[in-house]
Amino acid sequence: MILDIAWEEESILLEQREPLVAMLNRAIEAGIRLSKGSDEAEVSLMLVDDQRIHALNLEYRGVDRPTDVLSFALQEETEEEPDSEFEDEMLGDIVISVPRARAQAEEYGHSFERELVYLAVHGTLHLLGYDHEEEPDKLEMRHKEEEVMALLNLERT
Repeated sequence: MILDIAWEEESILLEQREPLVAMLNRAIEAGIRLSKGSDEAEVSLMLVDDQRIHALNLEYRGVDRPTDVLSFALQEETEEEPDSEFEDEMLGDIVISVPRARAQAEEYGHSFERELVYLAVHGTLHLLGYDHEEEPDKLEMRHKEEEVMALLNLERT
């Protein structure tokens, strides 16, 4: 599994980055493995500020506000098989707003690291074809997120 991280958001100190990279790599890898993705998968992750994610949200989704995470899949998705193995190694890009992750961690009463990992898992599942538009799909995606977070010992308390 290859994880390429771009650190556009400057509030994460250099000494915090190495442990975060290890956590994020494990989280994305676990999400891919539990969803029967390729062991050779490549994911690009960008950690950005609210202005950057707002611009991306507006440009690509037509939504004029910042959000916590965006996923840009490079694979063809099929509604019948969201967890089928992908042939190509590059799954796509995940963009996470660091300020949103910090605010949500505080709001939900858990650590910033846990929230960042959760958003990475959520984004990874989107890359693999999961969504939460319809209630059955939402329940399936939430179950998969909780399964990955439990594997990482980051369950909700």
